[in-house]
Amino acid sequence: MDLGSQLLAGFATAATPVNLLWAFVGCALGTAIGVLPGLGPAVTVAMLLPITAQVEPTASMIFFAGIYYGAMYGGSTTSILLNTPGETGTMVTALEGFRMAKSGRAGAALATSAIGSFVAGTIATVLVTLFAPVLAEYAVRLGPPEYFCLMLLAFTTVSAVLGQSTLRGLASLFIGLAMGLVGIDQITGQARYTGGVPEFFDGVEVVLVAVGLFAVGECLYNALYEGRSVSDMNRLSSVHMDRAQWRRSWPAWLRGTALGFPFGTIPAGGTEIPTFLSYATERKLSPHKHEFGTTGAIEGVAGPEAANNAAVTATLVPLLTLGIPTSVTAAVLLSALQNYGINAGPQLFETNTTLVWALIASLYIGNVMLLVLNLPLVGLWVKLLEIPRPPLYAGILIFATVGVYGMRQSAFDLYLMLALGLLGVVMRRFDFPTAPVIVGLILGPLAEAQLRNALSIGEGSFAVFVQRPMSLALLVCVAVVLLMPRLLAWRRRA
Repeated sequence: MDLGSQLLAGFATAATPVNLLWAFVGCALGTAIGVLPGLGPAVTVAMLLPITAQVEPTASMIFFAGIYYGAMYGGSTTSILLNTPGETGTMVTALEGFRMAKSGRAGAALATSAIGSFVAGTIATVLVTLFAPVLAEYAVRLGPPEYFCLMLLAFTTVSAVLGQSTLRGLASLFIGLAMGLVGIDQITGQARYTGGVPEFFDGVEVVLVAVGLFAVGECLYNALYEGRSVSDMNRLSSVHMDRAQWRRSWPAWLRGTALGFPFGTIPAGGTEIPTFLSYATERKLSPHKHEFGTTGAIEGVAGPEAANNAAVTATLVPLLTLGIPTSVTAAVLLSALQNYGINAGPQLFETNTTLVWALIASLYIGNVMLLVLNLPLVGLWVKLLEIPRPPLYAGILIFATVGVYGMRQSAFDLYLMLALGLLGVVMRRFDFPTAPVIVGLILGPLAEAQLRNALSIGEGSFAVFVQRPMSLALLVCVAVVLLMPRLLAWRRRA
């Protein structure tokens, strides 16, 4: 079956009334979550993971994907009106968007943000449609040494790029890897690091860790440190752009998409890098440099927002074709697939064709839904900012508790969830990134299995990793990621 036929079959599945309803609910919920400061798609998807026990796989993945990219659309609203990014990817949007709002152009900033997100998301979805099957076809030829090195590269880049310190990132990664070792060894059948606790024999649940670190940790952190902060909101003008603003926006949208998509496909730690690069590019190329940092330049909103959404959509390429999550939300989506017994990777396009192409088709549908939701209903989303924080976070805690308890009806899981929530507070307080914990927990057991298989191929010799060109090239990339920042810093000091 050719590409066009597969995509049409995907649209036929995604356009069923039930799946359209799940897509709409996901997009609406994702936008609402993006608008609320401090919450994000990772927290939301983690809280809702228990529904995988009740909902059909294709519908739930469409729902989770809608939450993921819906949050990116909604996150710009608080950045522009409150100078409070709803998501890390919208931090750069706040730089110029908030200044535009202060100078009475909040409507234009919100319009270029929503339309730029639609343009970038649609172009990125076309690229996913074209390149994901090709990459999956090539990835089938990779062996255990290449897969282990690929996972090693994911560990290194996510740990080195996220947060202020590579050492802290690696420390977070090792916490996740240590959790991944808990349970019964799949080869020897021996219990490892269980401490004699029966609940640990099956390993540590990814859902439990995600809910504890993100949802519970976020609530506790806000209650302890940010509960009394108050933000002033700028007046919302009508959401439209004039002809000059359209003329200045569309090149920025295209440049942002070109920067964001490649960064989403590699394990480089999320949307922060392409959005900052896009902002720097627009500031350098714009003939309206006097507006940057003063009244607010529309290019400084259009470019980063496009880069953000292109990067988010592109994360599906390595997730579906290689089973490698390049963001924390992608890691939670990977755990959702694992809950269904589905292994993401090159075989996914052959073993679960219906799910993959329905998910890709839902991206096209979701982008249209989000444009319709964001432009006319932006006033409604702004109303969400009036929800008081105490009942909001109390509701999240109740929802998280019910979801976790519903998985195994175990009180032990609730105590573990609270302990992980306290760990999340400590990690956030001392600038330890939490994303590497989830990546290490999910990919750690897979990396261990690939390492054992690779050593079997090499008859116990580690030389197998340098004898194969692809694995050697990946090891060189790992060394570059770890050493290059230090060499550059040493050169600056010298």
